[in-house]
Amino acid sequence: MTMTQDTAPDHDIALIEFKGTTLPVLAITLRSLDPKELTSAGSTLFGEGAFFDGDLAVLDLSQLIAWPEQIEWTLIVQLLTTHGLRVLGVTRGNSALTESAANAGLPALALSAGRSVKPAPVAKKTAVADPELDKIPASLRKTPAPEASPAAPAEAAKAEPDEALLDNPGTLIIDRPLRSGQQVYARGGDLVILAAVNPGAEVIADGNIHVYAPLRGRALAGARGNAQARILTTVFAAELVSIAGIYRTFEDGVPAKLANQPVQVRLAQEPVVSISTGQKSRLEIDILRVD
Repeated sequence: MTMTQDTAPDHDIALIEFKGTTLPVLAITLRSLDPKELTSAGSTLFGEGAFFDGDLAVLDLSQLIAWPEQIEWTLIVQLLTTHGLRVLGVTRGNSALTESAANAGLPALALSAGRSVKPAPVAKKTAVADPELDKIPASLRKTPAPEASPAAPAEAAKAEPDEALLDNPGTLIIDRPLRSGQQVYARGGDLVILAAVNPGAEVIADGNIHVYAPLRGRALAGARGNAQARILTTVFAAELVSIAGIYRTFEDGVPAKLANQPVQVRLAQEPVVSISTGQKSRLEIDILRVD
């Protein structure tokens, strides 16, 4: 007698199952789609190698003011890939930008950021340059925010803290000097450094940066767009400082009024004339009173 084994399952098993999940995705706000401008800006902010560690990213197109007729999406994605980002698609672009990106294999994605942002305006042939903005490249320059109507101040205030969506695991504390070529990144929080940041070293934080020692290298606060972030140091001698992508370099050295002084770096809503430097910029660098 021939015996056969019944392999039918006792219960139905779902071979495909759907579950909701939340993935950490960076929104990369682009203010230019010129590969040369983006290459220069990326090198200034992140160096030549991979700064991120395979982070997922979506390209936020809502703040573009001009772009070429033929957008080289492949080059833009390759550029961001060299800095360690994995681009998934685009968001908050107008219909023309969204269609162009989709044709290049970048789908339009909706971000659950909890705020409403107008899509990018209709393309202009040329961008308007502002020579008074303190050496800030067009690719990193922020466009003025539209005036809010008196009836909606609460909505405007609610729309501002997008950074609250970022995980904030706490403060990263570094108590050793940082040599040239070393880099420290406080992902999702503040960075406190209790030793010198030497020339060629780089410190980055999604929140604030505190350096209770000489800051002689590069400091980038609000790396994921937090415009309220600040940089504070007891001895200011930096090569570059940046808040939320707005940066200033000191190729000819720090101005005498600020050199080796305790300072605070923060971002103003509109370009203002700095009391310390006499120059017009969105970056305010002010001497701190420590007595």
